[in-house]
Formats: sequence, C-alpha cells, structure tokens
Amino acid sequence: MTWQKIGQLFSADKNFDWMHSHAANPVPYILDANNELVRVFFTCRTARNISHIGYVDVDFKNNFKIINISSHPVVAPGSLGMFDDSGAAMGYLIEKDTQFYIFYLGWNLKVTVPWLNTIGLVKANTIDGKFEKLSMAPIMDRSNEDPFSISYPSILLDEGIYKMWYGSNLSWGNDQSEMQHVIKYAESVDLLHWTRTNQIHIPLIHKNEYALSKPWVIKDSGIYKMWYSYRGNDNVKTYRIGYATSIDGKIWKRQDKEAGINVSASGWDSEMICYPSVFKLNSKTYMLYNGNGYGKTGFGLAILDK
Repeated sequence: MTWQKIGQLFSADKNFDWMHSHAANPVPYILDANNELVRVFFTCRTARNISHIGYVDVDFKNNFKIINISSHPVVAPGSLGMFDDSGAAMGYLIEKDTQFYIFYLGWNLKVTVPWLNTIGLVKANTIDGKFEKLSMAPIMDRSNEDPFSISYPSILLDEGIYKMWYGSNLSWGNDQSEMQHVIKYAESVDLLHWTRTNQIHIPLIHKNEYALSKPWVIKDSGIYKMWYSYRGNDNVKTYRIGYATSIDGKIWKRQDKEAGINVSASGWDSEMICYPSVFKLNSKTYMLYNGNGYGKTGFGLAILDK
C-alpha cells in the first residue's frame, strides 16, 4: 500500500491555556458523511506540559479547513493524587447504545520510574455533550497481567464482543530505551469489565526496538489490519509507523515495510511519524498521524493510493 500525504492539518498554538501546544493521538469521528465533516479528538498540553483532550472539526470538502475548535477540554486531568492528575491523553472513541465513550490515558508522574499510565473512561449522551468520568479510578489499572504500565487502546465491536488491543510495559530499565513496551489483547461484553489474555500479540522484532505504541485496528474484508508506532530500529531511534495483519485478531504478522508511509525529507514530519488512525469516508481511506516531537508539530493527513 502507498499513502499520499495531504499535509499538516492542525497544531495547537496557544489557543487556550489548556491548549497551549501539541495535537497528539488524533482520533476521528465522522460528524456528517454527506458533507464530509470530521471531528478529530487529540491530546494537547498546557505550558507546563499537562495534557488535556480537545478537538477540531475539519471540512474535508473545503480543502480540509478547520471550521471549529473546542473551547473547553473534553477531558481534563483529575485532582491531585488521582491516576490522571498529571494529564489526560486521547485513546479511543466508541459509540454504544447511542452513547459515546472515550477511553483515555491517565498520566501519573512517579519517582522511581518516569510515569504510570492506566486507562480511564468517560461517557456522553451526544457527541457534543459533556463527557463525564464513569469512575474516579481507572477502568483498566495495573494487574497481574500488566504490572508496570498500560497505554493507548484500540477497540472493535466484533462478533458480539468488544475486542481491545493495547500497550503494556514488560519492564523498566535504567532509561526509557529499556522499557520493552508491547501490544496485548483483552475482551469485554460491556466496555466496563475486561478479560486480559496476558499474551504478547505484537512483539518487538527489530534490532534495538523497545516500544510499540498506539495500535489502531480495523477489520477489512474479513482481515484484521493494525497500524501502530514502533520505536528503535537499528540506528533509527525515533518513531515510525508499522503495519500488521491477522486472520483472527490474535496471531499477527508484522509487515512494517508494507506500511507505505515514512518521514518526509523536510518539514513538520521529517524526524518522526507516529500515532496513526485509519478511517474510511465515503469511497476514500484516510490516515491521521503525528509528526515531529510526539505531536508537538500537530497532526496531518494522508490518503490511501489505490
């Protein structure tokens, strides 16, 4: 496959106190397919690097123009001492029974290790409604299966089951490059209670590779397709976008060379590309993704070349 880059769409630029910089982890929601209006949720930061979740609305028919920016955070950090007191980062949006759920990453800065990530959950009655936290505690916390830290989920309702692929630390080391972050799998019937397999479904394979992050899974013509970020590949130390396929969603074949997208020669995504999300709008397939600085330069868009 080959992705043709359309360009950078949005980067926060001191829009609000809570949206001072960054636009990481872009997640699309199609507001109006006929008029090709897409809401993109993302993670932004304050001047002190405290993350919040916001959104922009993009007019795909009008040269991908930004027509609306959220004036208030969709999800804000929790109170001091809570699992998300250091930031709330966009994970995944899913609709169930006409209600909208956002699975988000709660950041908790630590002393012995850099951070602890767990997954929180908020719900709204409409896409424009106020998202309320379902619990003051994580919906997915550390466990025997994931004792160190967990990260960004991707969720599909498939065969009557909610299927989740998510990141999990296998260990911490003396520095971040020793963390061994892989992708695991869990299932649920209600979005609230998750059964984890404790199996590594996307392992580390490249020389010096140490992190896989933010999987994005779709099911296309009976085949599960996953895009993700991978970090550490021989002498390449920054994120690249990888790709894998599966017949059953559990046994995956990594095909990173088939991802069809790489860094640009110059510009906003010349140093790294990461955090992809893939979606179809009418007859076209798009990818939202981040570039340099883990979203500091915002998010851009690419279209699948058929």
